[in-house]
Amino acid sequence: MNQVYALVDVNNCYVSCERVFNPKLKDKPVVVLSNNDGCVVSRSSETKALGVRMAGPWYQFKDLARQHGIIALSSNYALYGEMSNRFMGILGDFVTPAEQEIYSIDECFLELTQYQNLFNLTEYAQQMRQRVKQWIGLPVCVGIGATKTQAKLANYWAKSQPDFNGVCNWLEIDPEIKTAWMEQTEAREVWGVGRKHTEALGKMGIKSIADLVKANPMQIKKHFSIVLARTVMELQGISCLTLETQAAVKQQIISSRTFGTRISQLDKLHEVITVFATRAHSKLRADKSVCAMITVYITTNRHREQDRQIRNSFTVTLKDASDDILQITHAARVAVSKIYQAGYDYQKAGVILSAISPKRTCVQSLSLFDSDPNEAIKHESLMDALEKVSNKFGKKSLGVGVSAVQGQSWEMTQAHRSPNYLCDWNDIPVVN
Repeated sequence: MNQVYALVDVNNCYVSCERVFNPKLKDKPVVVLSNNDGCVVSRSSETKALGVRMAGPWYQFKDLARQHGIIALSSNYALYGEMSNRFMGILGDFVTPAEQEIYSIDECFLELTQYQNLFNLTEYAQQMRQRVKQWIGLPVCVGIGATKTQAKLANYWAKSQPDFNGVCNWLEIDPEIKTAWMEQTEAREVWGVGRKHTEALGKMGIKSIADLVKANPMQIKKHFSIVLARTVMELQGISCLTLETQAAVKQQIISSRTFGTRISQLDKLHEVITVFATRAHSKLRADKSVCAMITVYITTNRHREQDRQIRNSFTVTLKDASDDILQITHAARVAVSKIYQAGYDYQKAGVILSAISPKRTCVQSLSLFDSDPNEAIKHESLMDALEKVSNKFGKKSLGVGVSAVQGQSWEMTQAHRSPNYLCDWNDIPVVN
């Protein structure tokens, strides 16, 4: 039985999430901005048509925004994450867990091999679209192919070709029509083909997807890499990439932000680093992992040439790998104290957890000089309690040190953030 994959992708994800709770945004030009309202990270179709580019600095489009009434919103990652969880849950009803790969916050691969003799796969994909739209209000497109790369490309066509009605099945397209589309589509639209690849391929006469499909994988491997050679083989219908249904253990967990205002005092940096370490710790616990190294870095704003510049980092190594929030936040505070120098205006900081391993494989070293072994049990109970309170009452309801204190002057700018409709009791919509 030939393999079949689908890629289901939310259209303009962050903007679409905002429109679910604010229907007044429908058919309006909308952008969602990055941390501190700096760059464009999501655009509505209306905004794309006006020429606003992805990742462009927002200040460059202020005149265009005033001219066309573009609505700018601050990013609301808590809301988008919760909507993503519901989106993935709906798709999970159509396949088994072993047939679903959560690729990103708004993209999911499904293996449909076992369903091709049971259903018309195009109709099956339409059912997915309709259910997601009906249940959580998000518009999605589906691409279907014999490989993950074909499915990804088919998804691109599903978005750009209205005649598909949101579902493009590579396996059903007339070969002549498919060839014509591949000739009209640039190679850079292929998953995994970056800007440098595009330039180098162009010099070899490979400019369109049709050119890439005709390429010899061995020659591509010789001039580029095995990764790009596999991409070519995938386009040719030879499956090289399987589903990754279990996320690999992260090598690092990073929590970093640019401050809303510059910081020069050590006590304020302690506050920031405690918050960042707490956020990183939450991700570590969610992954059921432990870490043995905590790195902290602080830096000034290199774009302010009139200021004194510095960038420092320090790493603390734990005796045993741990997921103890008290250990991790203490180590982070020690690290920032080591690298802090007075007389500088710091603009950004970060906490990096590394030497990560699954908690189930962690064996604590024992010594006659170790403290009471019951302390570990107490700390685990403490973390369980913190997580239960946070899950019920919100992330800033309880925390270590100042990590639960709201309204800090250094917090990132989010002047236009929508309410956390699904994540905060205080923000639940009220119907009159």
